[in-house]
Amino acid sequence: MTSLFDAAGTDGHVRLDGLSFHYVRWGEQSLPALVCLHGLRSYARTFEPLAAALHGRIQVVALDQRGRGETEWDSDRQYYTDRYVSDLQGLVDHLGLERFHLLGHSMGGITSIVYAGGQPSRLLSVVLEDSGPGASTGSAGAARINDELARTPTVFADWAQARAFWRLIRPNVTEAAIESRVANSMREEGGTIRWIHDQAGIAECRLHPDPARVTPDLWPFVERIAVPGLVLRGGDSDYLSRETLARMLECNPGLRGCEIPGAGHYMHDDQPDAFHAAVTGFLSGLELRP
Repeated sequence: MTSLFDAAGTDGHVRLDGLSFHYVRWGEQSLPALVCLHGLRSYARTFEPLAAALHGRIQVVALDQRGRGETEWDSDRQYYTDRYVSDLQGLVDHLGLERFHLLGHSMGGITSIVYAGGQPSRLLSVVLEDSGPGASTGSAGAARINDELARTPTVFADWAQARAFWRLIRPNVTEAAIESRVANSMREEGGTIRWIHDQAGIAECRLHPDPARVTPDLWPFVERIAVPGLVLRGGDSDYLSRETLARMLECNPGLRGCEIPGAGHYMHDDQPDAFHAAVTGFLSGLELRP
């Protein structure tokens, strides 16, 4: 009999590149693994509902990326794609995952594209949630995110103010998603509410990046993806355009696309049921094990 889903999952820690990384593992370790990478200011436990939807069929491993969640901040502020890819490689080596499925949202999707295009032998499949070439630099969504970063307060007077801020910048996500964001991205300290993640460091690297470390051209990596892939686009997304999605599918026949109506850039938070159905449907159609 399948055991009941444990929402807390199992916490794990690994030291990579001089930092202590935290990850969460849901499901039996004998099952095929789906490794999940969150977006710019998110955290591992944002994928808890997806883990619940996949329970009994696949184990889900989600990483708190450097500077986020329970992972240490990078004092050198190395919040760039090459480091995220290296962190992913270190995690899967630590876990002993010879082959695995990979899912990335937004920033995590960029990492997934670069990894999938460079390490095809390690992957079974890749799922990209509203992420693609040019989206992080040339889209209206990228401009919106940069504006958010530039005007995000460093502290809040109380939890009500903190919740109100998240609702202001994420008007379409569910109440459960707001509560998850408050619980996993904020903490009370010295009588005020502060960010858990390295807000200043992340903003610095996004708004004033090292010219030598900017996101690489993703098109060659998209072309080299050699495993089945699903590219999910929110029907109302301001980040991944329909034109970019169409070009991704044209340049790599191994990818298939799916648009989720009524979803924006944060589709796992604003249309979770449709997102879960798309991911589970895709994975169900694959040979999950190597």
